[in-house]
Amino acid sequence: MGFGRGRREALGFIVSGALLLVLIVVSLAVGRFPLTPGQLAAVLWSKVSGVPHGLPPAAEAVVFRVRGPRVLAAMAVGAALAAAGSAYQGLFRNPLVSPDILGVSSGAALGAVLGIYLSLNVALIQGLAFGVGLAAVAVVYLIGASLRRHDPMLVLVLAGVVIGTLLGSCIALIKYLADPYNQLPAITFWLLGSLSAVTASDVAAVVPGVVVGLVPLFLLRWRMNVMTLAEEEAQSLGVDTQRLRLAVVAAATLMTSAVVSISGVIGWIGLLVPHFARLLVGPDFGRLLPAAMLLGAGYLLAIDTLARTIAPIEVPLGVLTAFVGAPFFIWLLAASRRGWQ
Repeated sequence: MGFGRGRREALGFIVSGALLLVLIVVSLAVGRFPLTPGQLAAVLWSKVSGVPHGLPPAAEAVVFRVRGPRVLAAMAVGAALAAAGSAYQGLFRNPLVSPDILGVSSGAALGAVLGIYLSLNVALIQGLAFGVGLAAVAVVYLIGASLRRHDPMLVLVLAGVVIGTLLGSCIALIKYLADPYNQLPAITFWLLGSLSAVTASDVAAVVPGVVVGLVPLFLLRWRMNVMTLAEEEAQSLGVDTQRLRLAVVAAATLMTSAVVSISGVIGWIGLLVPHFARLLVGPDFGRLLPAAMLLGAGYLLAIDTLARTIAPIEVPLGVLTAFVGAPFFIWLLAASRRGWQ
């Protein structure tokens, strides 16, 4: 039985990786300036070998300046949100927890909206989104730490809901005060999520935050498995649950704040993808984390490709993730008959 399960998990990784490679090729090839697989291969080989590809200069510009950064951004954002969702769900032993639950997405959204309202440049808007996202989670955690006589996980979740609602009200106030001709459309567009304006420098700016957040999650993977037990059982096995919870929340929040600062608010990935990854490779966090990252990268890449090709104008990512994610999540709940754990 163990051998069969191992083969199924290996097959899940192989299929996920192969699907991601196919999606990368499709995403680089399709669009307003379509490329055949042969033309795409010629452009890529020319970049590596220096051999002229014989295609119009626009082909290389589309691949490396327009679609390339966008593909990398979609994979980074999707992988980070899926990894954060897996960490939150495992830590709180709750399948309905996602990166939004501790206020990080609402905080990052408030920071970006405030930056747009103040007419700051793109770099400052992203920095403000990142900083306010981290500050929001810090407030949530301080509230949880000050109410220790209650269930700490329940207090964190409830505090996250309350702070998220408060931040949402602040966003609504800024939208009400914003210039309806210039600022309000930009705010609305950012809140719906998009990668249309992302650049290679944006991707380079968020990758360090994602990597720094992933390292502790990887190093603490076996302790995350212990956290699926009751609090007293986990402590009896030598796990400092308070420090572990703080480290995991900080790491997942860092990743979420970093990627949300360039993509806007994109829902459903941190909630949906970990469930599907758990069906493929099981609940062991050491396998769940890379599987969720592969699936999250592929999922958002597919959504982003649809967003820019499905209609004459680009569809916001938040709209598509909701339309695709809601029915798919219902199907996952129906398929998961053996229970979450």
